Order: sequence, then structure tokens, then C-alpha cells
Amino acid sequence: MSLKIRPPSECALDQLSLGEVMLRLDPGEGRIRTAREFKAWEGGGEYNTSRGLRKCFGYKTAVVTAFVDNEVGHLIEDFIMQGGVATDFIKWREDDGIGRTVRNGLNFTERGFGIRGAVGNPDRGNTAASQLKPGDIDWDHIFGKLGVRWFHTGGIFAALSATTAELTVEAVKAANKHGTIVSYDLNYRPSLWKTIGGLKKAQEVNREIAKYVDVMIGNEEDFTASLGFEVKGQEKLGHIETDAFKAMIESAVKEFPNFKVAATTLRHVITATKNDWSAILWHDGKFHESRQYPGLEILDRVGGGDSFASGVQFGFMEFNDARKAVEYGAAHGALASTTPGDTSMGTRKEVEKTISGGGARVVR
Repeated sequence: MSLKIRPPSECALDQLSLGEVMLRLDPGEGRIRTAREFKAWEGGGEYNTSRGLRKCFGYKTAVVTAFVDNEVGHLIEDFIMQGGVATDFIKWREDDGIGRTVRNGLNFTERGFGIRGAVGNPDRGNTAASQLKPGDIDWDHIFGKLGVRWFHTGGIFAALSATTAELTVEAVKAANKHGTIVSYDLNYRPSLWKTIGGLKKAQEVNREIAKYVDVMIGNEEDFTASLGFEVKGQEKLGHIETDAFKAMIESAVKEFPNFKVAATTLRHVITATKNDWSAILWHDGKFHESRQYPGLEILDRVGGGDSFASGVQFGFMEFNDARKAVEYGAAHGALASTTPGDTSMGTRKEVEKTISGGGARVVR
């Protein structure tokens, strides 16, 4: 059974995301603690899907977020504009001069190498995006008058504050009302929930949002920590051992019959720079597994899961085919892991070459 996706002819946008976009500061091959210079990028778990759909797959996308009206805010805006994602729904907050009441988020990120894992050190307290609240966005105008085929948000944004959780619920309800497909990446981050109720609060918030989600994305930790489901019979998910994960998904879709799709990447970490990589997707009572990418060499793992999510979205919007969706997702995520920054630098042609088993010979 296909997803009921609104046709492009009646929608101004193919996809819209809701989330915080931070300025990513990357020390390259070095460490944050010893860096003397940083490369600047933009990034955000929800937004990354919009950028991937726009730059890799050519879809019309936009982001709902907020920035402080200062030089840093406009730097991040400039990155978004370079990525082709529409900025119409960005909310601008007045600068108080020093960031006492509101500020823009920073994310210091090490890539990791070999036995040294990647490290993220976000500096995002009291940001403009975290202060977004119900009533700030005219969802009926966006989903009703303009029209959106697919809406994506996730557990990172919902964890930023009590008001962002409430805004997320408001948004997914409005999307449901207007027939827009809703996808949600659980993206559990213990650090975000640490001081606002921990695991219990994470499950309370995410289980409420889950009632309105069509396409649920998350790994085994996400489903257990954010929704309270258990992986039984194994301590850690391997790249081949998927039976326990399948059982957990079957439990989830029984409790949340609104889930039309559930999907995850399967990552077995050998070292920070070598992972076994694949993906699995449930739809209409069947599981679909992508081709395997054993020993995938990683340049920058951050954003691989977001590129998987955008590939899945493309597969459904373009073909409405679960098998193609998981293959596009896995290939796009794999390619994103071979380039620096949070977002994809791949092309649709490269994704399709990867799906078909194309090698890494030089292209002249």
C-alpha cells in the first residue's frame, strides 16, 4: 500500500523541516581543545534533511527556525541560502547586545579518527530556536494555503525546551489536518534531556508526538530511550543481527498504528573511520533491507543519519516505493559520511550509481 502523499501540483513545497540550525565549528583533523582555527558550516538534525533534498535531489524545501538578528545569525542564514533551502519561515529575534536573553547556537564538532571517536560539544543554551513556542508559526497558512507534501522534525528540537516540545505537537497536528506526511527522527541525545527530566521526560514528550507521526525514524537506542520499547535477546545491534530490532518495530507499530513506515540505519562501528553500514525499513507489514556497505570508510559521520532520512523521503515522494526508499536512504547516508560537514555533498546521479553497486574508480 502506497503512502497518501499530496501531489506536487497542489503544493508550494515538497518538504518543510522544523528545527534549530546551528553554526558548526570544525577543527578539521585536529581537536577542539587544541584548535587554532575552525572551518564554519551550518547544521541541524531536522534542517539537514531539507538541504539534502534540495541540493542532492532538486526538491523545493524550506526550514522553520529562529535566529538572533546579528552577524552570526545572518552568517547561518547565508549558509542556508547557499544550500537553496527557502528562508521564508525564519523568525528573527532582536539582539540584546551580548546574548544575555537570546543567542544563536554553536556546535563544536570533532570528526574522530581510528580509535578516537567523534566528539560534539554544543553551545546552545537560551537560543532563539529554543524559545519558539505555540502560536509563533501560522501552520494553517503553510500547510493549508501554500501546501506541503512532507513535514519533518525530530527529537532534538523537541528536547530544547518545554515550548519547543509544545510547538512540535502543534505542528504535527496541523500537518495531519492538511494531509501532509509527517516524519520524525527520534534522535535521542541524553545531554539534551539531562537537566529537564531525563529519560522519563524524553519518553513522555516523544510518545505524545508519536501519535501524529506517519514515518518514524530511529536506531535501537532511540526507540528504547525515547519511546520505551525494548530490544530483547541482544545487548547491541549488529549490522547483520536485525531480528530483535524487527520484533521491537512490530511492537511499536502495534501500539502506534498510525506509523505507516519505521526505518533505521544499521551501523556497526569498527573504528571512527570504518563502519559497516546498511538500513532497514518497515512498511505495510513488510521489512525491506538495503544493500550492505561493509567497511564503509568515514570522513565525517555527523549527518549520515539525516541524509538517510532525506533519501527515504525522496524515495517515497518520487516513487512511493518502500524498497527504493530504503536504498536511496542508505546510499545517500553512506555518501554523506565521505564528505566534511553535516550536510550532503552528493548528487542524485552519485546516489543512484552507489545503489547500483558502482565502484570508486576515478571519474574523468
